[in-house]
Amino acid sequence: MTGAPGTGRMFPYVSFLRVYEPLDAFSDAQQLAILEQRTRGRRVTESIERSESLKRIMRPVADPFPHHSSDLVRVLHFPRSNGTTAPFYCPNQLAVRTSLAAESLGQTIRGPLIDILLPEAAKEAQQARLDPETFAASVAKLHTRSATWGVPFSWFVLIHEDDLTEVIDDDGEVRTVRVSVTIHECIDRARKAVANLAIAAPELDLLEDLTEITEWLEQFRRDAIVELDYGPVADLVFPDESPMDVRLGIECLAEADMTGAAASYRRLASRWIPIRQLARAS
Repeated sequence: MTGAPGTGRMFPYVSFLRVYEPLDAFSDAQQLAILEQRTRGRRVTESIERSESLKRIMRPVADPFPHHSSDLVRVLHFPRSNGTTAPFYCPNQLAVRTSLAAESLGQTIRGPLIDILLPEAAKEAQQARLDPETFAASVAKLHTRSATWGVPFSWFVLIHEDDLTEVIDDDGEVRTVRVSVTIHECIDRARKAVANLAIAAPELDLLEDLTEITEWLEQFRRDAIVELDYGPVADLVFPDESPMDVRLGIECLAEADMTGAAASYRRLASRWIPIRQLARAS
């Protein structure tokens, strides 16, 4: 993972969809880990994660897995109706997520290359470090999803342009944009979109994606908070009208307005296809 010369931007572009829950949603052991980290600022957490990632990449022997370091926890302070804020927490679950990523990579890459990237010894050591019961529980309830080279259109269904938005910049460069909203609003928006697409465009991949993401969100408490973290791709698209374009596109499909739906898609494509093409750039 490298940065463009003269910038702090990291490649590839990675965006995240996270679910934050209140403290009492976690087990006693998880609560202890959270309490140890709850005063640490978000910028520090992101810096630690980048540093640890680089250390894993630069190991003399290929081994991308985290070893025995404590799992990071992100803290989100979300406003209440009375003007105060409440803390919500998102465990990184890095050991589980890297294991799942390695499994996915092994299904897409074959031959000697996969043995170089993921040596058998590293995979066996990672398996030995994982507790089967904890691993199964974490897989069933992952708090973080990630996407490279752009934000999936299904994620934009969950947010609106007037949701709480935080722009993180540095010397005029947008480092990321984070949009947060209550999970029950996200679920309501997703269900409405699924209902419209099921009637108007059942063949679209967006319908399948939204159905799956709705089932994922329904695993969490209804007082949780969802955050879309654009990551460094935000510098290329912000201010971003994608949430509105996706919403208008689905509404047009529901009304059989193919011209309006096509216009919405063209706007989305002109914004995101050039970014996704970077994945194949040399």
